[in-house]
Amino acid sequence: MTRVALIAHDDEKPTMIDLVEEYEAVLSQFDLVATGTTGQRIRTETGLDVERKESGPVGGDTQIGAEVVDGEVDGVVFLQDPMTAQPHEPDIGALVRICDVHDVPLATCRSAGEYVIEGLARDAEEN
Repeated sequence: MTRVALIAHDDEKPTMIDLVEEYEAVLSQFDLVATGTTGQRIRTETGLDVERKESGPVGGDTQIGAEVVDGEVDGVVFLQDPMTAQPHEPDIGALVRICDVHDVPLATCRSAGEYVIEGLARDAEEN
């Protein structure tokens, strides 16, 4: 089953919820993993089943990065706030590097997230 990781900085969590709601039919066919707070909001606000890792500030993004390294994640949507990210929020740099090394698509904004989700859905249909 296709596995997608979902991460969002605090100010981007509403955008993540909007994205997940728009693609709920597709995402319900995926195995979802998310950092703690993002995952909880997705569960609460959409009812989708999401495996929650630790919150970003305490290593959830690193846990997801380890899954990328292990070949367990097919795509990542990390909605970052490039203008006002807070010091406690996860740093995207390490995750970008890991995704690049392992050829795993990573989106950092909503429109790119749509492309990643749609592309993974197309790949899942073809296989």
